[in-house]
Amino acid sequence: MDKILEALVSSSHPLTVKRAIVKKVMEAAEKEVTEEQCQALYHLTTRLILQGEDAFQRQVGLQVQEAYARYHRDEFARFFSKEFVLGLLQQGYGSLDCRDPAILDFLHSSLRLLISCPAVLELAPLLQTEVLRIICERPEPATCAKLATILTDFPQCVPREKAGVLFCQQLVRTFAYFNCPATEERELREYVTQVTRVSVLLQGIWKAEPATLLPSLQEVFAIISSTDPSFEPSIALASLVQHIPLQMITVLIKSLTTDQNVKDASMTQALCRMIDWLSWPLANHVDTWVIALLKGLAAVQKFTILIDVTLLKIEQVVPQIVPLVKSLKNDGLPNSKTFLLQFAELVHCMMYQYSGFPDLYDSILESIKELPKPNEEKIKFFLNQSAWTSQSNSFASGLLKITGKSETGKTGLVNLGNTCYMNSIIQILFMATDFRRHVMSLHLNGSNTLMKKLQLLFAFLAHTQRAAYSPRSFLEGSRPPWFTAGSQQDCSEYLRFLLDRLHEEEKTLSAFQVTSPKPEPATTSAETLNNAASQPVADMPLHPEPVAAKGDGRTLVERMFGGRLSTAIRCLQCHSLSEKEEPFTDLSLAFCPSMSKCHGPNDEHKSSSSVGPCQGAVNGGSESSEGSVKEGAGTRMERPVVEPTLSVVAAPEYLILTLLRFSYDATCHVRRKILDNVGIPLHMSLPLRQHGISVTSSSSDSPESGENLAKKLKPSQKEDGMTENRTNSESNDSDSEMLSVPYVLSSVVVHSGMSSESGHYYSYGRNVSNTDGYVAHPSSKSLESSSLSESSTASQEEMGCADHKSTDWFLFNDSRVTFTNSESLRNVTGRFPKDTAYVLIYRKQEVSGQPSNPGPVVNGSRLSGEPPLQKELMDAITKDNKLFLQEQELNARARALQATSASCSFRPNGSDDNEPPGSCGPSGGGGGGGFNTISRLVF
Repeated sequence: MDKILEALVSSSHPLTVKRAIVKKVMEAAEKEVTEEQCQALYHLTTRLILQGEDAFQRQVGLQVQEAYARYHRDEFARFFSKEFVLGLLQQGYGSLDCRDPAILDFLHSSLRLLISCPAVLELAPLLQTEVLRIICERPEPATCAKLATILTDFPQCVPREKAGVLFCQQLVRTFAYFNCPATEERELREYVTQVTRVSVLLQGIWKAEPATLLPSLQEVFAIISSTDPSFEPSIALASLVQHIPLQMITVLIKSLTTDQNVKDASMTQALCRMIDWLSWPLANHVDTWVIALLKGLAAVQKFTILIDVTLLKIEQVVPQIVPLVKSLKNDGLPNSKTFLLQFAELVHCMMYQYSGFPDLYDSILESIKELPKPNEEKIKFFLNQSAWTSQSNSFASGLLKITGKSETGKTGLVNLGNTCYMNSIIQILFMATDFRRHVMSLHLNGSNTLMKKLQLLFAFLAHTQRAAYSPRSFLEGSRPPWFTAGSQQDCSEYLRFLLDRLHEEEKTLSAFQVTSPKPEPATTSAETLNNAASQPVADMPLHPEPVAAKGDGRTLVERMFGGRLSTAIRCLQCHSLSEKEEPFTDLSLAFCPSMSKCHGPNDEHKSSSSVGPCQGAVNGGSESSEGSVKEGAGTRMERPVVEPTLSVVAAPEYLILTLLRFSYDATCHVRRKILDNVGIPLHMSLPLRQHGISVTSSSSDSPESGENLAKKLKPSQKEDGMTENRTNSESNDSDSEMLSVPYVLSSVVVHSGMSSESGHYYSYGRNVSNTDGYVAHPSSKSLESSSLSESSTASQEEMGCADHKSTDWFLFNDSRVTFTNSESLRNVTGRFPKDTAYVLIYRKQEVSGQPSNPGPVVNGSRLSGEPPLQKELMDAITKDNKLFLQEQELNARARALQATSASCSFRPNGSDDNEPPGSCGPSGGGGGGGFNTISRLVF
């Protein structure tokens, strides 16, 4: 019979003829057939099924084998022996590999023919061993799906007891390798169906043998908590969550969060991957488990893990907000509208908490502008409902996330614990191009001074391979003694202290060189500088740039940031004039009393129009440079009427303006912030008064030259050598004229928050030199009509060349550096009312007929570009870059080692330090240093 059938299927007869003959062969199965004939037919049909040339041959093989096995089951059982099955599963059949899906299909159909036969029970132990072996080889989803179908139909073939636990664990690990390269919908649906079929098998095993459930879940956690960078588990693991009994949530989460063997990095990785599971098409109950795990971690105060996860996922969430809002708006369902209102409130909370990302939030604000915005009290209520506060000082995990520099090419600064005030100041000083070039050209080899630390820090910002550099050494050397470590501070106060320290160091060294043997002109010896470094701050010498470069004995700080201010008091009765000049490094601009009302939480948005500070108010005074304020002096009975005026007589290369936004509320006895929106001009003109007294006289000519350059400038209350008494009020007017000095905006420090003791600082900056704008011609104005103001429209057009391309602006937020534009800077307060400009730096532009500050001198020649990197700095940077690469390699090895020895038990984080929250973190209301910092509060 087998010969007839073999000749028939390979003949050229019509298909109808073949089918008729095949039917006759199948009917013959009811008759008695010898053992030899049965075995021959079974071998032939097996060959046709597995190696048939076409579908007809495979169909004939299945039909004939099923017919003869029904009537001759014992013979078929002897044919389908252990040896035959073992050969199929280990060696394949003919040219078919043992992993070919056709092998498993044949095995399944054959077992179905023996379903009520004792032979199945005899094959069960063999199949239990073989399916475990196959699963350990990590087969493809299609193969696993076929195995799952076999084991579902024949549960006696599922491994038992210890082998059953191992089988479940290996099947879970096989899930982790289920990758789906398909792109078409049909293929994706098939992939999901295959994964679902395997997950249903596991569900059945867990129900039949509950002892296999916990080891399986432990294996799931071991997989998703792996920190091996070369292995990313498949999202198909999400299909298992729906089969875990919900009543086990409490027990499992408690075990997971209190086991002391789980490392924080593993828990963070596991939680991140569980969040990724939400995108699985059939992710039932995944959200329930994620929320339960978040609450469990919060219950044991593992806030660092929660914050790390939030920071890792927030940048994946933010870009999806706008499409989600559009989808909800177009949906039109009542539930969608309700959810949209709640979602918009949460988005406002996020933007309130994570300040410093105006470019990222622009499109979000536009999409939800029509929805109600919660007030600040409601936002704080939301945030305080489930506040997670990081109590860890470690920022190493944040650094590990940053493997490459920003696309801007700029380097961020690591927040060392509420040090955003320092980071923002360092970045704006670094962006002061000419100041940076002068600092980098100094020869300070071997010294340990603050200027040397600044030079080294600038070198790292320019040349390190790290995405964010840790300025710990500079922080320790530049922090004012009265600043409390770990607490938020005033960046303006820090800037004044820093410039004053640099100035005093250089001035002390100049005096030291005058009284000691003169060293070589180009370089100061390391021994001299090291000896000087051990002296007190006020006496610390510093080797400056060669004095001959200017010849006036001024320090670098004076040359770059120093200006002179004239304070004059005129008696309107006797017409005598008392005048005094003082140096300054910054001008503090007060707000007019009518617009400086302190805002409480509910007043945040009341002042939305763009206004300017009181133009004549310098360093806290209330005088007007163009009007007069009549004050009394002397006794109560006879008070002469005087007219005080302030005017700038020497313009600095870099003009630092500080907006006095923090005022004392006498009723509440607290310092409050003025939230008025101040217009920030990209170009401005500084009125400079010229008279008989030289505007370029150095500070050494004044008895006050040794005073603190960073002090607040106030009218002098004593007469000295700089005071002049004039009896003729007209003499000053005849000798004085106003020169309009052009400036272009270089950088801005923004404060986000509601008070000076809290909040967060970030900064905008761009590279601007004294020739980046235009060459202006001096223009005279009367003293009464001049003021510090933005240029006119015509002047703006003339200065257009100074307004660089939009991508020339950078946004510095601690470790994060991004491109931005001037429009974002000028509109930041309008979009985010508690983000206000605080410190502004303008660069003076060349004026025809006026002396300009030349570039630094290197090897006897002046540089117009970046100075060459000195050998000592180059060696330090090269050494650190090599160390950084080694750190990357060690971290990769550590993660790989951890992955191989990953524990499937759970432990809590017992290393959380309970330190007071800083203003860059929980209590600040403005958040910390961006998405890549650690000490943050998140909701």
